Amino acid sequence: MRIKTLLTLGRISNLPTVWMNAIAAIALASVAAGIEVGTLQVLTILFGLSCLYAGGMSFNDYCDRHWDLKNQPFRPIPAGKISAQKVLVMSIGLFILGLAFLFQTAASFAAAIGLLSLIVAYDILHKQFASSVLLMASTRLGVYIVAAFAISSSPPSAVFILAFIQAAYTLAVTLVARYENKLGFRFSYPLIPRLLAGMGIIDGIVLGFLLSPIWILAGVVTTALTRFFQLYVRGD
Repeated sequence: MRIKTLLTLGRISNLPTVWMNAIAAIALASVAAGIEVGTLQVLTILFGLSCLYAGGMSFNDYCDRHWDLKNQPFRPIPAGKISAQKVLVMSIGLFILGLAFLFQTAASFAAAIGLLSLIVAYDILHKQFASSVLLMASTRLGVYIVAAFAISSSPPSAVFILAFIQAAYTLAVTLVARYENKLGFRFSYPLIPRLLAGMGIIDGIVLGFLLSPIWILAGVVTTALTRFFQLYVRGD
């Protein structure tokens, strides 16, 4: 089994956007609460969310394996690069590992359970119901909620505002992806991966306005890093 197959299943190239989302929530929550957050705690939160994200992407491929066989045969499962059973086991393992690392507080664990529920619901239902795009948007919102509650039992309203902004952006990107699949063609350039990479800039701009302009640079770096990784593993 090639490493690239596993990275492709987990859409690893998009992880910098998840990290930036979580860091944004942590920064806003810690400043509002007047507390300092240790590096180890931040890394633990990022790793836990990374596991849920990668597990969700892998489970998505498992759920879509029959559809992909006809429409996207280049995906790892229909291409014969890995069995569906192995992908399912890997997804469950990542979910369990993610929850274990996100057990920072009772509130953060409860939020993580909620996020995982949204991820699984979307993966199972998104080919059946058009309204499932709302579930996808909610999963991105959930990243902020989990990270914020891991730091503070009472996150500031700024966390929720930014979370809803990114949820709306995710909804727009998902609708564009649905439009692309519905027409049965792909744009001549990787539009969806580029739009996903842009999430970092959104976080950077908001934090630059609320906290410090240096965050804008962090957002630009996140987007650049995501695009760099997407050269190796496409982000859609």
